[in-house]
Amino acid sequence: MKKITVAIFAILLMAATASAQKFAFIDSEYILKNIPAYESAQDQLDQASTKWQQEVETMMNEVKTMYQNYQNELVFLSEEMKVKRENEIIEREKEGQELKRKYFGPEGELFKKRESLIKPIQDELYNAVKEVADERGYDAIFDKSSSNNLIYSNSKNDISDIVLDKLGYSK
Repeated sequence: MKKITVAIFAILLMAATASAQKFAFIDSEYILKNIPAYESAQDQLDQASTKWQQEVETMMNEVKTMYQNYQNELVFLSEEMKVKRENEIIEREKEGQELKRKYFGPEGELFKKRESLIKPIQDELYNAVKEVADERGYDAIFDKSSSNNLIYSNSKNDISDIVLDKLGYSK
């Protein structure tokens, strides 16, 4: 009997604690799309990415052309020339892979550019969300745009417009 009483008391205590928590959610994609600086930064990233991708593709097409020419001339080449051409093709392909890594690798130019353009905006968004949470007494704020676990959210708990106002932007 004591165990049942303690268990019921513990359940009631947890229920009381859970109901006292305030929560809300935001849609960070919606917020970011309403910030002109984010759109501008995204455009700059897209332009740089397209330019770098074309540069890499040009180099890789050059490798492909070199290989096709090598295949076409293979019967006419001496062993020494074959080795030389093969090495040139391999070296050019390595250069292409290195260029791709330089631009698009984990520490590449695109990553660095994204860090310099997007991260300050994301930090500003985070600080605004934190301020709104502190001001309004929220215990948790979820991001419905990035959470695959959020199954349902009532729009009355959406504070995206409040965060936009805090950032100085309005809908």
